[in-house]
Amino acid sequence: REPRGRTPNKRKGLVYFHIKDVRALAHEPILEKFREFKAFMKKVRKSAGRNEKDEAARKHAQAPTYTLHHLVKERYPRFIDALSDLDDALTLVYLFAALPSQGRILSRITHSAKKLSAAWGAYTALTSSITKSFISVKGVYFESAVSSDSCPPVNIRWIVPHAFTQHLPKDVDYRVMVTFFEFYETYLGFVLYKLYSDIGVRYPLEVDLGSGGKGLKMNLLEGYLNVLTVRNEEEGKNITSVVTAAAEPKKDEETKKAKLTKSEKAKQKELIQTVGIALTKINENDMDEDEDDEDVKVSEPLKQALSNLAQEQSNTLPSSATQDLSAEAEQRRRLFANLTFFFSREVPRGYLELVSLSYGAKVGWEGEGSPLSISDPSITHHMVDRPKLLPMYSSLPSREFVQPQWIADCANFKFLLPCSRYGVGIALPPHLSPWSNEDEEEGYTPPFAKEVERLKNGEIGTLSMEETVKDQNDTPVEKDNEKEDSDDDSDSDEKTPNDTKKQDSDVEEEEDEDEENAHEKSNSTSKMDEEAKELAKLVMSKKATRLYGRMKKGQSQKQERIEILQRKRREIDESKDMRATGAKSNKKKKLERLKDERKDLEKEYVKQTGRNR
Repeated sequence: REPRGRTPNKRKGLVYFHIKDVRALAHEPILEKFREFKAFMKKVRKSAGRNEKDEAARKHAQAPTYTLHHLVKERYPRFIDALSDLDDALTLVYLFAALPSQGRILSRITHSAKKLSAAWGAYTALTSSITKSFISVKGVYFESAVSSDSCPPVNIRWIVPHAFTQHLPKDVDYRVMVTFFEFYETYLGFVLYKLYSDIGVRYPLEVDLGSGGKGLKMNLLEGYLNVLTVRNEEEGKNITSVVTAAAEPKKDEETKKAKLTKSEKAKQKELIQTVGIALTKINENDMDEDEDDEDVKVSEPLKQALSNLAQEQSNTLPSSATQDLSAEAEQRRRLFANLTFFFSREVPRGYLELVSLSYGAKVGWEGEGSPLSISDPSITHHMVDRPKLLPMYSSLPSREFVQPQWIADCANFKFLLPCSRYGVGIALPPHLSPWSNEDEEEGYTPPFAKEVERLKNGEIGTLSMEETVKDQNDTPVEKDNEKEDSDDDSDSDEKTPNDTKKQDSDVEEEEDEDEENAHEKSNSTSKMDEEAKELAKLVMSKKATRLYGRMKKGQSQKQERIEILQRKRREIDESKDMRATGAKSNKKKKLERLKDERKDLEKEYVKQTGRNR
């Protein structure tokens, strides 16, 4: 914290602190470890300077170590505080999991980041906590609603980088990033331990990656999903239908049985003795009816023994053994409940698999370790990211071939969109951000969002947006025309042509008069409103007029943003129409006109000067 009041003139590179803060930091255990490490390195350097390599290596193996557990406990006293500050930690961990191991980024760091990201992804997929996802240029944005027994749901948002070859820039100080990762590693370990214990699983998990899969992030994710599946099946839960894994974990049945310690056995003997004493007292009570009830308190040891038994059972059983998922999570899981997805080799499987599993689908892929083959008849949707289908796909069983964006859009809208808009080689609809509610509040809703909303309400089928708009514009006019035609037919039998002409002229005159009167009334009302506003401004105080001015300014800025978005939408639609008809846009016409004018000016210049420019 920065000291208040008078401080000396700040010089470049000087920062002032409170004396209390400096004294508190002086007793930090990490500083003591740093001092020990500094003294230890002096000894190692001395041995290395004497060319005693064996002695230096022996001392280096005994280097002092430190932990950051106390810092995490001090910074996050409650679990809800730890969850609310998880965004930056997850983003940095996923970044280190995608970086290559070179320079200051050691292989230990990248492997730890991959394990943490895989454990987090397995938890979110198992509990169906992913609520939103958006594919952007920077990466894939995710948002999940994570809840615990001790806190309400917390929205956590993080970014997953694309699976490209990452080039490390030289102007970045990776020492600072590694320091942050060291803290986030301990911090995420605490959070994951609490979340996994809530679902009845001990963290960290013992994952068997099999042969040849060591160090790969996808194999780590599959291994974590496998272990969670097996644990939940043992406990008889219903949340295992979401997870499909590839590697089979190898475990012995003997290790699954819980081994009792000496203290637990002693507790059990005491409980049995107390229950036996209580039962003998009950029998004595039945035999001696004349004794007073106050002398022998039979119920107390029995109640205590039973309460101790119940408490021990609640401690041994996981807290989530009888806990069901929330209603929103169950609703998300039912979206892809009966669907099976298969990813081609060109499709990025990482984040798509995470979204698919979180929303209840079964997943297979083209490669090693896939639980499904490409010719499996249970596959309902085949994800292809190619301009054309391969000839080999024609011999496969009947399925829908769609582009990968269909998964993200269906998950964001929580509705199965028609596959015809996402076919292979078809121009995709816009990939809208799920955090675009701010634009809707401002008064602008994208056309595709309106179309999906009409699909949800059952107003339209699989029609395109333009056709539905035309239908909506045409229907009321047709009804009015039908009514007018029916009225005309009924009246034509009774009236002559001269009478109809007179009536038509009279009706037109009346309509013109009504329009003029309405226009005059609207002008008069608008003038009165403006005058009333001006009078109200005169009566207002200075503070009220400033607030009113800020409010009007905000409204005008909001209207400007809406107009900009609408203008961009019109330009996009016009450019699409131009491409479809082969016509040129106004910008292209203007550019060609300017080029022609420039050429004419160059020709005149050559004629006048007799030389090229």
